[in-house]
Amino acid sequence: MIAILDYDAGNLKSVEKALDFLGEECVVTRDESVILGADRVILPGVGAFGEAMERLREYRLEETIHRVAAQGTPFLGICLGLQLLFESSEECPGAKGLGLLKGRIRRIPAGADRKVPHMGWNSLKICPGSRLFHGIEDGAYVYFVHSYYLEAAQEAVVAATTEYGAHIHAAVEAGNVFACQFHPEKSGAVGLQILKNFAAL
Repeated sequence: MIAILDYDAGNLKSVEKALDFLGEECVVTRDESVILGADRVILPGVGAFGEAMERLREYRLEETIHRVAAQGTPFLGICLGLQLLFESSEECPGAKGLGLLKGRIRRIPAGADRKVPHMGWNSLKICPGSRLFHGIEDGAYVYFVHSYYLEAAQEAVVAATTEYGAHIHAAVEAGNVFACQFHPEKSGAVGLQILKNFAAL
């Protein structure tokens, strides 16, 4: 069973629908016992970094997430869910993230040739050996909606990158912790394969 963390994040239903389509049993919950007993856990997210961390703490999910990561349960962050795994974000100076991984969340630089927020399809440069992208061709397109991006402190955790006014670390893998800046649940067949790969871990 896959637990989808409920902290009023916005895109919970689309993730749930994608998993239902794949035939995966899932539940949207903030119940600690259910989350800790799940086979896999997903942290989706749309919104602001600081407000999201406040909600995670309000619902007492911060410590639960750390326990999930520590016990080795496969964990997937999506979009804002990726950003929250890190220590801080330029979006909300002073706001402390989950700190499971090291790196900076930075604002996409403005430019005449691009719009911010970045909304649309971008191709991925996939790092060899990625478990999340098993069976997916390098250069595959996925759907992004974001104004901020990850600059990971360690290249070794980066599973895929893309370019949009900056060199964006679009996905990470570190032990049992996985995350995507893009939305696999909105990325067609490629996104469904990513979710299928995660469900099979």
